[in-house]
Amino acid sequence: MNVIYARTSAPSGTLPNPEEAVPSLAVPTILLVGGALVSFGVSSWGYIVAGWPTWVVILVNTVACFMMFTGLHEASHHAVSRSRWVNAAIARLSIVWVMPWTTGAIFSYVHIEHHRNTGEPADAVEPDPQHYNITGPWWQLPARWATADLVFLGFYFGKMRQRPVREIVEQVIVMSLFTTLIVATALTGTIGTLAIVYLIPLGLSAFFVSWLFDWLPHHGLDATQRQNRYRATRNRVGLEWLLTPVFLFQNYHLIHHLHPSIPFYRYTKAWQKNENAYLERNAAMKRVIGRDLTPEEYRVWRGLESQLSTVDIRDTTTADNPATTTDLRFHRLAVAQIDRLATDSVAVMFDVPEPLSEQFRFEAGQHVTVRADIGGQIVRRTYSICTQAPKGSLRIAIKHVDQGVFSTFATEQLTVGDELDVMTPAGRFGPTISPNQTRRYAMIAAGSGITPVLSILKTILAVESESRCTLVFGNRDVDSTIFRDELQALEADFVDRFEIVEVFSAERRRGLSPYHGRIDSTLLRRLFAARLPMQTVDQWLLCGPAGLVESVTQTLAAEGVDDDCVHVERFTVVATSAAENAVGTSESVATVRLRGRVDTVRVGAGETVLDACIREVSTEMPYSCMGGACGTCVAKLTAGTVQMDNHTALSAQDRADSYILTCQSRPTSATVSIDYDQR
Repeated sequence: MNVIYARTSAPSGTLPNPEEAVPSLAVPTILLVGGALVSFGVSSWGYIVAGWPTWVVILVNTVACFMMFTGLHEASHHAVSRSRWVNAAIARLSIVWVMPWTTGAIFSYVHIEHHRNTGEPADAVEPDPQHYNITGPWWQLPARWATADLVFLGFYFGKMRQRPVREIVEQVIVMSLFTTLIVATALTGTIGTLAIVYLIPLGLSAFFVSWLFDWLPHHGLDATQRQNRYRATRNRVGLEWLLTPVFLFQNYHLIHHLHPSIPFYRYTKAWQKNENAYLERNAAMKRVIGRDLTPEEYRVWRGLESQLSTVDIRDTTTADNPATTTDLRFHRLAVAQIDRLATDSVAVMFDVPEPLSEQFRFEAGQHVTVRADIGGQIVRRTYSICTQAPKGSLRIAIKHVDQGVFSTFATEQLTVGDELDVMTPAGRFGPTISPNQTRRYAMIAAGSGITPVLSILKTILAVESESRCTLVFGNRDVDSTIFRDELQALEADFVDRFEIVEVFSAERRRGLSPYHGRIDSTLLRRLFAARLPMQTVDQWLLCGPAGLVESVTQTLAAEGVDDDCVHVERFTVVATSAAENAVGTSESVATVRLRGRVDTVRVGAGETVLDACIREVSTEMPYSCMGGACGTCVAKLTAGTVQMDNHTALSAQDRADSYILTCQSRPTSATVSIDYDQR
């Protein structure tokens, strides 16, 4: 990784790295929720049994409800734990003391929509559901804060047709139970007690939450989250010794919108680690009582010296990057971890020893070739890397294929500790990723085609802090969808910059997705009209079966999309007959350069260059699929001519620069020169 130390005056470059990851379990959050429950229980017992003063009970229970809101809020951002079930459990528990007439899942959905559309007016195509709580004349604001929950539910009901049936059923059950509670206490004459210990604290807490979470950090700001994330939400600075514990760190609400998955108790640490970087991006700030502060005024007020900030700029260009090395060769690697992704798929992570770390450094969208001895048969297959570049863990996804020798072995027999031959990364799929550019990306993938797209997606979200991504992901059904949990967690972490559109061909549960069937031109045009205006997209990434890629490519071409903006990776190609493509010349002589060594190879009439090299030079030649899809065997043609049966893995520019796929190339001249070292 190249690190550039730079002065920045605009919100460009990568989002400052807070170095605050989601913990395995956010103990302070668990203690907060537990303390709130104990406080609420003791206070309610004190009122009902011991005759405590009404005002004491209302005050204590209001504070307890506010504390429970923080638990719910953290769970909605998956910030309580890395385990989804822990977040779901905390959300279901906390919602009872926040909005007992709805569910944790519904709160999470509406709240994420707020993050994605912060500042968007009510009449926008994608409005901010909390805009009502933020705007309006000053004399209306208290009434707006008091009725915010009604607007919250109104927003959800307006979107209900798009939501899963299970979620709606749960909402009906919860609302019925709450209504039953109110009716039962009214009939038994205990509704007054319920109001003191529960209903009034709920209302007061909701009022305070609307003021603190909605109005205070967002009012009076002109930018939306899409326009400028640093100016759509503010920090409230000053009196931190008091406000930070009282507000439960929400005086640093800007940090929450920039890094939604950071636990609340780490907001101030995240700010302090990158304070100058946020200031150079003109972060919105306001004094506790008083006016807005410019970054210069803040520095003077804090007594900070002007200095260069250290901005972590990840350079993913190919210059000086070992990921583009021409020395593609196998290394023996142990399997470090195997995770079940779906009913028929696994993710395999390899243990890369430190001496090999640079050789296995990769670019987003690259793949590795894996080789194994299975029942006495040497089998090699190519799999895309699905982790963030350039130094993420070496992890691949393998989906079982009927009668697939390697995929059956990997999904049924491979275990942690087994060793496989893994070739160093290769491939060129995807755009150049740079921290200094802002783009709108559309990614269309099906099935295991998500694997290289996932690597590119993670890298873009980490490096290009202002770029936005929409993923159209086609699968047979939910159970066969690989990386679904991981993608949903990414969507939660980058709510304002990443959106998933799922398409299921064999599952039509109401509310699961409005798009069904296979991804074809009809579905795409419907989607473009409703959710993804084509003119807003700068770069397209397509990956999956050849039929899908061809259909989408033709649709984009018909709509006038420039070929240079479309990046394609095919996992399969249309088979061709070698006999039909064999060229009727006599044998040719090829001069082949690989790893600095030059060999002269006899190529038979109609034979491919790669077949001849394997026969006469080495079985360790760089290759994998032998079908023209993976690009592992790419080399530069420096003299002579060849005919390629398929050139799927090469771009038009690659072909113009004389690059060929040696597994598909048959010489048409008496001599040819091939250079693998100029790949």
